[in-house]
Amino acid sequence: MSVLSGKKILLGVTAGIAAYKVTFLVRLFIKAGAEVKIVMTPASKDFVTPLTLSTLSKNPVHSTFYDKTDENELWNNHVDLALWADLMVIAPLTANTLAKMADGICDNLLLATYLSAKSTVYFAPAMDLDMYKHETTAKNIGTLEKRGNIFIPPSFGELASGLEGEGRMAEPEEILSFVEEHIKEGMPLRGKRVLITAGPTFEAIDPVRFIGNHSSGKMGFALAEEAASLGAEVVLISGPSQEKLVDGAIQRIDVVSADEMYESTHKYADEVDIAIFSAAVSDFKPKIVSSEKIKKKENSMNLELVRTRDILASVGAKKGKQFLVGFALETENELENAKEKIRNKNLDLIVLNSLNDKGAGFRSDTNKIKLIDKNEKIKSFELKTKKEVASDIFNEIIKHFDA
Repeated sequence: MSVLSGKKILLGVTAGIAAYKVTFLVRLFIKAGAEVKIVMTPASKDFVTPLTLSTLSKNPVHSTFYDKTDENELWNNHVDLALWADLMVIAPLTANTLAKMADGICDNLLLATYLSAKSTVYFAPAMDLDMYKHETTAKNIGTLEKRGNIFIPPSFGELASGLEGEGRMAEPEEILSFVEEHIKEGMPLRGKRVLITAGPTFEAIDPVRFIGNHSSGKMGFALAEEAASLGAEVVLISGPSQEKLVDGAIQRIDVVSADEMYESTHKYADEVDIAIFSAAVSDFKPKIVSSEKIKKKENSMNLELVRTRDILASVGAKKGKQFLVGFALETENELENAKEKIRNKNLDLIVLNSLNDKGAGFRSDTNKIKLIDKNEKIKSFELKTKKEVASDIFNEIIKHFDA
């Protein structure tokens, strides 16, 4: 999930030839999960049409305070637009509008909205080489930066005049990446690597049959999305699951058996800062796996099982700097079993949930948990969605790194 998912982005467009690139930028913001509204300067409509941008953004595009041709038209409230936005991006920003912003001139809807903005404002200049190099341009950019606006530098390349040099508006992909990275800088898990295991494991009996469990992977996937939204680099190792990831930046590794999950986990465990073991790993597997489908010859069949390797215990045994989080799904002696698991597997935190609680456990979109740390401090939570539970878990983890 992009850090822009769910964000409200107000996009300002000024009258530069680079305005055509805004069509691609709108698509990228929406693909990242943002809602986009657009304010244009009147002159920018000569370069890209409001119809195009309203179609792409699926929101009306504003360029004037009111429609002079419609006597019943309400005015476009620049204050409401500014307060609506979680962030504002002005791209392209011409030398003319840049100068007006620096001097506080307010002669169109975009400038009035900018002056009313309470959120972070990003600006991406676009102009010819000599204009960009002019000392007043540098002064105006500096003025905006001093006021807390965020400068997205132009790139070097061919310009509309035929010259080659600085002044070319950053490409839409670069603007998207710049904004995402800037937002991530203030995120609590920025620079952290997180490993999460999720889902069931399937232990083969023969080429057709297996031993498994009812885990859907929903909790683990919610944890992965939450970690990514907090700025972390995430590796998700998942057993067979129908769940899909929204954030394309999460590295997903699909496995089937407990042995495969063991090997994949140990490949990354030493490199991460946080490891969360939410997978429902099979405790046993068939001692012998038939290479051919077993035929029904008798009324019963004896299947000899052997223990699988304990992934969590093996990681805990050689734990270094990692913060380890385990899960305990219990039906009896819940607290005692969870506390014992913390000690035996060298955990920092355990997430306890009970199959006795309605709405908790496998396949459900909700969960009800208790968090128990290594000092046996217990924190209980009400029934919540697994997305909310993931947030609660990471809030507790973050406290460790803030301490």
